[in-house]
Order: sequence, then structure tokens, then C-alpha cells
Amino acid sequence: MTPDERRPDRRATDPSYGVRTITDAKALSAMANPFRSRMMDALKVDGPSTASALAARTGQAVGSASHHLKVLAEAGLVEEAPELAKDRRERWWRLVDPGTRWSRADFASDTAAVTAAYAAEALTVQRQFERVQEWNANAATVPDWDDAAFATQNWMKLSPDELRQVAEELVDVLMRWSRREVPDDGVVRESVFVFSRGFPAQP
Repeated sequence: MTPDERRPDRRATDPSYGVRTITDAKALSAMANPFRSRMMDALKVDGPSTASALAARTGQAVGSASHHLKVLAEAGLVEEAPELAKDRRERWWRLVDPGTRWSRADFASDTAAVTAAYAAEALTVQRQFERVQEWNANAATVPDWDDAAFATQNWMKLSPDELRQVAEELVDVLMRWSRREVPDDGVVRESVFVFSRGFPAQP
């Protein structure tokens, strides 16, 4: 067994592996658009794709999808995958990194970046809420999934450092399941959306 074979797979053991920390306003601004955000989600769920396939997936014109891909590429969030093209006319795209994260505290001296960060986060919250609404409206049509789906909320007494620890543990669980090798066992699996938030609040 070689040293590489003995080494644990960082994708399974390191929650930060492959997650890009956004440090510039350009990337944040690129993500603060509903179509571009959906396209990044589609690339995350479906893998590399063409502009025409992404347009169909996100309900927009091919020209619009191509424009948004160019914006994402200029921000360093997507890149071309030329090895997947069947001919010179076909262009495939993939995510540069499987995940992104950012902290507004990192942009305290950059007003444009802080504004972009708020816009990107507001869009994320809006899309989370819309997904929950859509699920609630259709849950009864898929009883097996309705029984498996969950929602949870808790009140805790925590310090900032303790809240960071809770966040790290939750992310570790989600990333471990996200990056696991999917068994080839004939079981039908759907893409599942899981999100959580933790912040100071009062009843």
C-alpha cells in the first residue's frame, strides 16, 4: 500500500476541502443574481453542463445563460471543461470549487464588498424560503419523502466561540454525507436540500 493509499481522503475528512473562501466583491456580486445562483446550484447537483442545458434547467434563454456563465467565469466561479466537448462548437462548464463561503467581517473596509455580501446572503435566504414553501405545497404528493423530511429549531445559551463550534460540527456532518461515495445498490436517490442557520435572537 502506497503512502497516498494510506492517507485519508480529505474530501471525506476535511469539511473545508474544496470550499472557496470568497474575498472579493466581484465574486459576491456575481452570485447575487437569482439566475446565476440557480446555475451554480445546477452545476453542483448535475455536474458539468452546457449553456443550453443550464438554460433549460433554470428557465431562461440560451443567450441569457451564456451571458451569466461569462459573468461567473470572470469572477472565477466557473470554468470551461473542454475535454467534455464533442466538437469545437460545444462548450461545457463546471464549478471551479464545489462550495463557497464568506464572512462579512472580512470586508469591513470594503463598502462595495459588504454591500455585495448582504445582497448575496439576502438572495440565499429568499431562495431557502421559496424552496420550503414549494416543498410544503407539494409534500403530500410524495408520502415517503414527506415522512423522511425534517425541520428543527432550538434555543441555546452559547458564546460566539461555542456557536462557531456548533456550526463546524453541523457543517462536518453535512459535508461528510455530501461527499460520500453513493452506493451502487439500486436504491433511487433524489437531490436533497438541507440548510441551517444559527444567530443571536430573542423569543
